[in-house]
Amino acid sequence: MMMQKSLRLLMIAALALGNSGCTRLYFTTLNRGGPEVALQSPSQPPEGVPGIDVYRAQQPHAPVVVFFYGGRWQDGKRADYAYVGRWLAAAGVTTVIPDYRLYPDVRYPVFVEDAAAAVAWVFEHADALDIDPRRVFVSGHSAGAHIAALLATDAKYLARHQLRPRDLAGVIGLSGPYDFLPLTDDDLVDIFSADPARQADSQPVNHVEGDEPPFLLLHGDGDLLVWPRNSIHLKARLDAVGVPAELKIYRGIGHIRMLASLRYPSLGDARRDLVEFVRATPRSAFAATPGAAIGRPAAH
Repeated sequence: MMMQKSLRLLMIAALALGNSGCTRLYFTTLNRGGPEVALQSPSQPPEGVPGIDVYRAQQPHAPVVVFFYGGRWQDGKRADYAYVGRWLAAAGVTTVIPDYRLYPDVRYPVFVEDAAAAVAWVFEHADALDIDPRRVFVSGHSAGAHIAALLATDAKYLARHQLRPRDLAGVIGLSGPYDFLPLTDDDLVDIFSADPARQADSQPVNHVEGDEPPFLLLHGDGDLLVWPRNSIHLKARLDAVGVPAELKIYRGIGHIRMLASLRYPSLGDARRDLVEFVRATPRSAFAATPGAAIGRPAAH
C-alpha cells in the first residue's frame, strides 16, 4: 500500500515537473525512505567543484560510479539525487555525486572541466574511499549523461589530470544527448556558443576514435525531451571503431520516468541494468605511477 501511494505521488510530481517546474515534491518522493548507507561529504572538494557526496558501499575495494545529474546544464544539486547514491551503494557500488558549476554562471566547457576534476579526485582518493581505481565508472542522466560521455570520448578533459578515457572502467548514460545539433533554443546557443566549430566540439559523437571504455546506453522510446536517436547514433559510432557498446531502449519509458526508475524498479530496469553492467565489466588498465599525485597510466 505504501509503495502504491509513493508511486501515485511520484506520478503527480512528475506531471508538476513537466508543467510548472515544481521539482520539490518530485525529489522529496524519490528520497523518501530507502536504505541507510554511510555518507561522506569532503570539506575540500577539488577546485571548481562546489561539493561532493560519497555514498559508501559496505564491501571493501568496491567499484565506484561517479554520477552527474541532469538539468539542461543549468539546474540541479547533488542533494536531490541522494536516492541514487543510497540505492546503488546498497547494491555494492560506491557512488560519488558531485555538483558542477551551471549556466548562466558558466558556459561550455566549464561544467565538463568540473566533472573531470571530480573524477580525478576519485582516483586520487581511491585508498581513502576504499574503492578499486580500476573500477571507476562515470554515469549520468540527461545533461549529466552528456558530460559523462564527453569525459570518455574527448581525451582532453581527463588529460589535464594525467588520465585517459580508458582509465575509466566504463560509462553508463541514461537518456543522454550525444548528437543534438542543430541548436535551435536561445539558451542552448548561449551555453554552447553560436560558433559552429564550438558546437561540433560539444557533441560526444564527434570525438569517438576507438580509445573509449565500454559503454552502456539506456534510453526510453517514449522520451520526448532527448530523442533516442542520440543513443542510437553514439552506439553506431562506437561500434564502427570496435568499442564495446550496449544499447537498451525501454518500451514506454520517458525522460522523467527513466530517472525515477533508479528509485522504483517497478518503473523500469535502469538500476538493475546499471549494477549488472558494473559487476560484469572488466577492470580498466589504470595503473598509478609510484609517487604521482594521481598516477599517469602505465605504458601498454
